Amino acid sequence: MKKLILFIPILFVLIANAQYEHEVTNYTWPTDEKVLEKLDDWQDMKFGLLMHWGSYSQWGIVESWSICPEDYGWCQRKKGSNPDDYFTYKKEYENLKLSFNPTAFNPEKWAKAASNAGMKYVVFTTKHHDGFCMFDSKYTDYKITSKESPFSGNPKANVTKEIFNAFRAEGLWAGAYFSKPDWHNENYWDPKFPPFDRNVNYDPDLYPEKWEKFVDFTHNQIMELMTDYGKVDILWLDGGWVSKKEPEAVRNSYNVREKSGFIKGRTVNQDIRMSELAAKAREKQPGLIVVDRAVRGPNQNYLTPENRVPDAQLPYPWESCIIAGGGWSWVPNPQFMSPKQSIHMLIDIVAKGGNLLYNIGPGPDGRWPAGAYELLDAMGKWIDVNGEAIYSTRAIEPFKTENICLTQQKDTKAVYALYLEEADGAGIPESFEVKGIFAAKNAKLSMLGAKGNLKWQNTDSGVKIFIPKKMRQNLPCDLAWAVKISEVK
Repeated sequence: MKKLILFIPILFVLIANAQYEHEVTNYTWPTDEKVLEKLDDWQDMKFGLLMHWGSYSQWGIVESWSICPEDYGWCQRKKGSNPDDYFTYKKEYENLKLSFNPTAFNPEKWAKAASNAGMKYVVFTTKHHDGFCMFDSKYTDYKITSKESPFSGNPKANVTKEIFNAFRAEGLWAGAYFSKPDWHNENYWDPKFPPFDRNVNYDPDLYPEKWEKFVDFTHNQIMELMTDYGKVDILWLDGGWVSKKEPEAVRNSYNVREKSGFIKGRTVNQDIRMSELAAKAREKQPGLIVVDRAVRGPNQNYLTPENRVPDAQLPYPWESCIIAGGGWSWVPNPQFMSPKQSIHMLIDIVAKGGNLLYNIGPGPDGRWPAGAYELLDAMGKWIDVNGEAIYSTRAIEPFKTENICLTQQKDTKAVYALYLEEADGAGIPESFEVKGIFAAKNAKLSMLGAKGNLKWQNTDSGVKIFIPKKMRQNLPCDLAWAVKISEVK
């Protein structure tokens, strides 16, 4: 597995200079054989679903961030009776649990749509930074199953359990998004101190007993998820600023600062004993993939470029988490990507060796927007024809040339050239050249979903492929087409 990914060491330097926090790392390969095996299986999957959902969805705002006293646009307060008064706003925000009642919640419908789209795993926000739990934690009453929540009497009130069960029934892996910071917990944001920013609002080194209570709280909640919610395949941890403080010389050596907007200048030592936590979690869930986002070291089993696709292949396991439409959480009248944008993006990511984790924000009533179903239906129809060129593939040089992407089946000699339709919507031309790839002498070339072999010839720069008129008039799909090359030189 490692050999398939680590064959371009120069690219690591190039990517490091790009200064995006969720991509820059001194990646540490897991040593647990079960984790390595599971990580390889995860790299076969290519396409997953991320869902941000919580009481904040009632206001149609970005999740959690409006109660954070920082000056970014996503932290602006625009709802409530008096958004200019922080403490009034925060109280009204937290009181959203008193009205959150998603009675149309139907996870089976979501799971069916995701499965039909070709998604292979789900990552659900069990708790975001605001601390509101979408699972029945016994360590807090700030949760959807609280007696104060109108949804608590619903048979599906334990939302996380219902989602995991529904998606597993469709054959998808279950992944738990969990926020390490908890802005509701008194041992993270102590009510006696004003919060400065996203960090803990006191010095853990000066108040070690208080910090230890928060560490225990975090461990206990994660172990609830690992124990009481069936098979969990991925523990997807957000809030990378909650970590053990690295020595200044080590931090400076990364040369990564504010460019992406994710890295804050103030660094606070917030050691939650991550390696201990990962080990305990794996006792309950052997082989568990742990994604300690943006924290360099052995507990970040894969990296997560956020809302962007890297410019080049990355030399380690990675996944782009991308908003499909609207925002991370539900917003009124969300506009979704077109099928063409989405399919081309998926192909681009897979050609560079990554996975696509596509985010959809359920509404306050428990429904997905209609546009989400329409988009996933279109993607599923394309994947039904071309999945062989997507799943269980690995990156192969030159990855992408102009509008042609390449993938390779990891266990065979087959290579796939995926022609992305140009902006003019003209379909596929009568011939095109795949530069940097040469077909073997006795290779057979065919278009996925179509009958018959294609004519081809090697040139000085690659293999030229001919698409007959009859095939172009009756293509097996639209937007992008995969040509299988049985063997390359």
